[in-house]
Amino acid sequence: MAEQQKVGRGPTAVTMEVAAPGVWVMRGGFPHRTMNVYFIEEPGGGVTLFDAGIKAMSKHVVNVGRIMGGINRVVLGHAHSDHRGAAPAAGAPVWCHVDEAQYAEAENPQPYFDFSDLPTLTKAGPTKAIYPSLLRIWDGGPVRIDKTLREGDSVAGFEVVHFPGHAPGQIGLWRASDRLALASDTFYTLDATTGDFGTPRPPWAGFNLDLEQARASIRKLAAMEPALAWAGHADPLHGDVRAQLEQAATAAAA
Repeated sequence: MAEQQKVGRGPTAVTMEVAAPGVWVMRGGFPHRTMNVYFIEEPGGGVTLFDAGIKAMSKHVVNVGRIMGGINRVVLGHAHSDHRGAAPAAGAPVWCHVDEAQYAEAENPQPYFDFSDLPTLTKAGPTKAIYPSLLRIWDGGPVRIDKTLREGDSVAGFEVVHFPGHAPGQIGLWRASDRLALASDTFYTLDATTGDFGTPRPPWAGFNLDLEQARASIRKLAAMEPALAWAGHADPLHGDVRAQLEQAATAAAA
């Protein structure tokens, strides 16, 4: 597979690129490809999937997984509709944090969302009105959790780290050897109301179970001093990642 490659055509097309040694990221979602799914290569063959994007990415997730030797398991960073979307189609055991299992197995994986804080209208459209429908479109439905995880567990050469706030059982994966963090939605590099990429920030207030806890999780990640931190959406952080995350912890949620 090339260092970067477009897969498919039209609005459901995705791109594959190297995120770090042994880790690929699939970017999907229309129109800006803001949804990230991570393929972690395993020494014995096949891959671990970290997060599962949206339902429209299912075909590509399955096909790329097959090309890479098979999907051994799906690990959910958390269970929101835009992160479990392709999990039912993956044909592999699904793992998540123990505090997230009830949401992953529920029809509504984010019952605590509050859309009242979203703007009624932005340049991207009537945000408050469309988000409930988008979540239903993105969602692949409930999944059965085959194994639950806790902080400190090992998965595919990474350590599980608990980053609650955005979701009660949100986790990231940490590889100490090169200080790589796959952080799911611990931070955004995306404006959720416009789709524009930008500086790191917490997820929009109404998308969090507990915004202040989400800020604390950003600070927890910053203290780990990642060399590279990939988010659940949009772009990674590199350079002085700690400083960027410390600033993000106090930034306006968006």
